Amino acid sequence: MPTDLPDAPKVAVLIPCYHEEAAITKVVTDFRAALPMATIYVYDNNSRDRTVELARLAGARVYSETLQGKGHVVRRMFSDIEADVYVLVDGDDTYEAKSAPEMIEKLLAERLDMLNGTRITEIAAAYRRGHQLGNTMLSGLVRRIFGSRIKDMLSGYRIFSRRFVKSFPALSSGFEIETELTIHALELSMPLGEVDTPYKDRPEGSTSKLRTYSDGLRILRTIMLLVKDERPLIFFASAGLVLFLLGFGLSVPIFIEFHETHLVPRFPTAILSLGLVLMSFLSLVCGLVLDSVARGRKENKRMTYLSIAIWQG
Repeated sequence: MPTDLPDAPKVAVLIPCYHEEAAITKVVTDFRAALPMATIYVYDNNSRDRTVELARLAGARVYSETLQGKGHVVRRMFSDIEADVYVLVDGDDTYEAKSAPEMIEKLLAERLDMLNGTRITEIAAAYRRGHQLGNTMLSGLVRRIFGSRIKDMLSGYRIFSRRFVKSFPALSSGFEIETELTIHALELSMPLGEVDTPYKDRPEGSTSKLRTYSDGLRILRTIMLLVKDERPLIFFASAGLVLFLLGFGLSVPIFIEFHETHLVPRFPTAILSLGLVLMSFLSLVCGLVLDSVARGRKENKRMTYLSIAIWQG
């Protein structure tokens, strides 16, 4: 265990909520029992049920964020709350509060900036097949591009250090926030960890806010945008390769016909082919230029991250 840890790290449990009256009392109660030294914060996102009332009765500090979407709520929580350790968990009672002390201990002992809770369950209803497939595909895509250090990219149960939270830009608005959290950590080469944690079905009366297809497409779009911003050479070189192959494919019949007849009867196709090939090289040049810009941005983000004290002082 590091010797420079504070005697009693200030722990904040952050619970974003939207229509969770069926689960929020148990979530707050369980985390108060598991982490008696922690302060429990519930940020409500325009719920029209009794979520706010029940969370307050259970002993949580309750605040609100009017911009709709989990990403907006996480950004507000990260901005408002000062702590040494941050526990981010969904308010639907699908994650085990009993795992939190072990996760915090691992974060502190190994001086990690993010510890991800990998969901383990045998309950089919808790982790629907469509969600499993989408998570596997999207997590695999991120691992292939940004590095294979996180298995369950879309987990809603994470522990963060102070310097992670205060250096995180939080640009997403919805459920794609988990993707942004993961890629932020991977791109800055932060010390990361993962632990298995039980995942269970929602209580009766609680319904998932995740829309499998539309939110899956938004997450995929976020990955593509982050690839463009963080790895522009890969993004624009890939686009250039597609343009080059398309242009080259269109030119093959023209070259064959020219070889046989010494004529170019399909002149518009030849112009189109040449234009696509030129665009492919332009795309590659854009990727090279923007890669240098992205490197400078990454250096600035890294310096900002390192400038933040890991403990409050």
